[in-house]
Amino acid sequence: MDSSIDDHIFTEIKLSAEMHRAIYLQLADEILLLIKKGIIRSNQKLPSSRKIAHLLNLNRITVTKAISELQTQGWLESFVGRGTFVSNHIPDLEPEQLRNGTNATKAQNIAGFELNELHYLVNPYFVPVAELHLDDGYPDPRLAPIKELYRAYRNQLSRGGIYNRFGSYNSPDGPDDYKEALSQYLNESRGLKTKAENILSVRGTLMGINLVCNALISPGDVIVSGIPGWQRAEHNFIHARARHIGISVDEYGIVVDELREICKKTPVRMVYVTPHHHYPTTVSLRIDRRLELLRLASEYGFIIFEDDYDFDFHYNNRPLMPLASADENGMVIYCGSFSKSFSPAFRMGYLVASENVIAHLANIRILLDRQGDHILDNAMAQILNDGTIQRYLRKASKIYEERRDYFCSLLTQNLTNAVEFAIPDGGMTIWARFDEKIDLEKLAKIAYKKGLYFSDGSIHKYANFNKNATRLGFASATKEDLQSSVAILKSLIA
Repeated sequence: MDSSIDDHIFTEIKLSAEMHRAIYLQLADEILLLIKKGIIRSNQKLPSSRKIAHLLNLNRITVTKAISELQTQGWLESFVGRGTFVSNHIPDLEPEQLRNGTNATKAQNIAGFELNELHYLVNPYFVPVAELHLDDGYPDPRLAPIKELYRAYRNQLSRGGIYNRFGSYNSPDGPDDYKEALSQYLNESRGLKTKAENILSVRGTLMGINLVCNALISPGDVIVSGIPGWQRAEHNFIHARARHIGISVDEYGIVVDELREICKKTPVRMVYVTPHHHYPTTVSLRIDRRLELLRLASEYGFIIFEDDYDFDFHYNNRPLMPLASADENGMVIYCGSFSKSFSPAFRMGYLVASENVIAHLANIRILLDRQGDHILDNAMAQILNDGTIQRYLRKASKIYEERRDYFCSLLTQNLTNAVEFAIPDGGMTIWARFDEKIDLEKLAKIAYKKGLYFSDGSIHKYANFNKNATRLGFASATKEDLQSSVAILKSLIA
């Protein structure tokens, strides 16, 4: 065996009783660091546990546990009557000077392998903490039936048949009770014609889009959507290596005439559309364009991905029925989300399509996520069946309509010369077009410092669409908060 290790090496080890890690594990970490840095080498003999305990003023049992830990991991070897040695299976490393903590933790910050950092994957995750907010159009979680959902969830955990519900994996498309309840709900509220087999539970709209791109889009396929649009969806198209083509959006929704011309020139695989309230402009797709879009899909064989993110909130009249409700040829994949009805914190969405499409998507979903949260799905089924969801949506719609009207009146009274907008028929936000003289990015930054958050509109800009506009959400704010928010805007713009 090789020489013994100098005792002074151990005297430089620093341990702290204030760290949230056991002392013996700290000691094991420090010895391991010395091995990895080549300070102590293969076949070198450690001082006895008694000696190390003395040098570090530790209990001998603590040292013994640290050595045992490293033996278990294969870094140390003990021999009866000879002592403890660094394993002879470890290659010799050139000794390095002990580094400070910043350099020692480099691997925590930067990987040693190359990343394919694509520009569209650079998504800054900014979580605003301002007291006031005119967000992207989120619901008010204070109105959501949280208590009822909690009771339903707890009820799922307390029922019998534990193994059948918790002991094994279940169907990747979602539990039968939830799909049946959701099917009935969608048929009644949206005029769909579904069975449980037409539904796939997902964790939200983005998961639905990503799953469809993985399962049905091949590199080079053409996907068409309106500009401006939802960049999160567009990034999924690009990541699937599809060719994304944008078409215009006017006061009646996407310009379907432009889509027709594209179809004449090149095969289109999918059209992504938000027909109820176009994102971000909130306009509804006019009936003649709806019918023509369905006709073109049947003629040219492309998928219509219908993102109906806020169907539940429409105020001036009955909601426009989804494209899926008039689809007689199985061309539409319909996507909805309870996250936009309750709160973004609840990841509950669904895809609706022909049975063979759902079966195919379920098989692809297994590659990403074996199954969703069946307990949450079944809890949702319970409050769908007992009418809780329906009562909540009626109540919330009335409150959101009042907030819409109040917010629009505030903007008209206080910011007439600065902001133009059309009162939306539904949804939870307005599309606000600011005077070109107003630096929207600067305005958003100053407002945030004063306690008001809203988007500066940069996410809605494109090479061929550069409006000084943004979405101002009203649903998640009280009337008092809306008044304070507009007052801040007025003070900064005046």
